Amino acid sequence: MPTPNTGRPAWSGTRPPRLVNQSVGFQNWIAQGWGDRDVPAPVDPAAARAAAAHRARLSAALPGRTIVLSAGLLKARNGDADYAFRADSDFVWATSCQVDGAVLVMTPSGSGHDAVLYLPPPARPGEKDFYASPAHGELWVGPSAGLEAWQTALDLPVRAVSAYVPPAAAQDLDAIARIAEVTSDLRMIKDDWEIAQLREAIDATVGGFAAVAGELPRVLSGNLSERWLQGTFDRHARTFGNGPGYATIVGSGPHAPILHWVRCDGPILPGETLLLDMGVEANSLYTADVTRTIPAGGTFTQTQRAVHDLVEASHRAGMDQVRPGAEYSDFHFASMEIIAQGLHDWGLLPVSVDEALAPEGQQHRRYLACGVGHHLGLDVHDCGKSDYEKYQGAPLAPGMVLTVEPGLYFHAHDETLPPELRGIGVRIEDDLLVTETGHEVLSGALPIDAAGLERWTQENMR
Repeated sequence: MPTPNTGRPAWSGTRPPRLVNQSVGFQNWIAQGWGDRDVPAPVDPAAARAAAAHRARLSAALPGRTIVLSAGLLKARNGDADYAFRADSDFVWATSCQVDGAVLVMTPSGSGHDAVLYLPPPARPGEKDFYASPAHGELWVGPSAGLEAWQTALDLPVRAVSAYVPPAAAQDLDAIARIAEVTSDLRMIKDDWEIAQLREAIDATVGGFAAVAGELPRVLSGNLSERWLQGTFDRHARTFGNGPGYATIVGSGPHAPILHWVRCDGPILPGETLLLDMGVEANSLYTADVTRTIPAGGTFTQTQRAVHDLVEASHRAGMDQVRPGAEYSDFHFASMEIIAQGLHDWGLLPVSVDEALAPEGQQHRRYLACGVGHHLGLDVHDCGKSDYEKYQGAPLAPGMVLTVEPGLYFHAHDETLPPELRGIGVRIEDDLLVTETGHEVLSGALPIDAAGLERWTQENMR
């Protein structure tokens, strides 16, 4: 990896050279002889129109208030190496721009707002940062769109970020929190463009599941680990989208019950369940979030199938509650009722089903401690800044996209379980669009029943 010429250089021999950026000859020569390049801003016109509509909704929600949204800055990984930049979701929603250091300012004007986007301009030949800035120098990051190109693409005034003067309201933490809450609320209802982006991300994710299943013979015969399958999906996500929308979960056998098993450093066990929680993030940054639990060897055991069947019944009961006007919590309670009844039938609850489902009970949650769904969009757990009344306490409406994801997590060291259940983890997660008449399962290309998953796995393993 090249070293930015901003500190002490490496050298061979006994006498260190001057820093190259102190050499007049270098500076004069590198400033010459470069051809002009016309670089358009990387923005789909439909994305720009959607962002303009989002700003209009935000303006109407905060009349008379100065609105400031920041893309964020690069974050150091270690030394002088940074993590890959991922812009703030609220900023992307309002601009469709993904440039680090950018700021959107919306100033009250008449009955609405005047918006200005401030961007760090690319450092081009003739400027010192052309070769000295690893963040924006074109010698480091390649050709980049200039301010005029961004202004044309977004139909929005664009200025250099050096001209940005933070308004007083930007220093008000309460105002910042209020803006974050409002954008979170507004992002719950997806427009047609956003739904199309989610479809794209989910379709790519379905392909990623097939790619992972296709690697099972190689993994099982070559003694490769969960990390090979994690890398398989992440490569697919980088090829057909921006990358994975969150840390990919691949849990085999006793790792399957671990809710966020992202270490993925264990073996793939042929006779065990394999839990895959994966999502492609589209180039627009809208992400899928899908989970299936498959038999690594191609066939569930009788006990694994029984656990999967119970989770499937819970999953279907939850999805049946997703429709306009239903309370957000309805699908949660429907899923939990099935889980509690099934666990009681297996003799795993120390109380009755009614006692377990009571607020002061919840004994069944030992085996399902997490939630069973959430909003989905630019963030995998979308709209997280909304308060309870706008989120869990609100009715569902057309345009919302959410996940339903019940599961059962029987940990290998849980002595309340019979030995045959220990180490089995099953989760089923689908992405649902609330429609005018009910819902559409956007991830429905993947089977959810045990028999269907066996066939799917075997077909993709060939």
